Amino acid sequence: MRVGARWTWCASAGILSLLVPGAARAAGDADAGVTDLLYRLFNFALLGGVLIYFARTPVRDFFVARRASIEAQLSEAAELQQRAEQQHANLEGQLAELDRELEGIREGARERAEREAEQILADARAAAERIQRDAAAAIERELRRGQESLREEASELAVGLAAELLREQVGPEDRQRLLDEFIQSVEASPGSGLPGSGS
Repeated sequence: MRVGARWTWCASAGILSLLVPGAARAAGDADAGVTDLLYRLFNFALLGGVLIYFARTPVRDFFVARRASIEAQLSEAAELQQRAEQQHANLEGQLAELDRELEGIREGARERAEREAEQILADARAAAERIQRDAAAAIERELRRGQESLREEASELAVGLAAELLREQVGPEDRQRLLDEFIQSVEASPGSGLPGSGS
């Protein structure tokens, strides 16, 4: 039924509902109270029927649209909840993975620190051994230098003592005799080339 025809039918029913109670009163019926009640009930039923007839499609469409909207919102909310739960699960997984990574980083740092400490100790031991070797070598050099210095001093002292002893024990005659013997030995040696050697 077209919209214009519906409105025409609705207007006719409304006019009829207004005319029927007035006609009943004009008839002067004896039981006007009962008749009036019946006409009012008829009027209410007619008005309700007209409203149901004309409003049922828009009301049904409204409730169908409302139901579809609510279902869409519920579906969207369920989807959002599912996405949120999935994201929550992902975040919990990432947090667990982050905890594992942090533990791995801590363990790696601890191992690196232990390795570095061992390396530092090894370097310190090597340096101490090198210093000990260098010190021992320096001590050995100083001992040799001291021994050489002592030998030189001892030899100088020995030469000085020997010279002193010779001076004390060798007199002028002994010196002259030693000098003569030296000259004779030089002259006696072949190819001496000294003047007066007879060659």
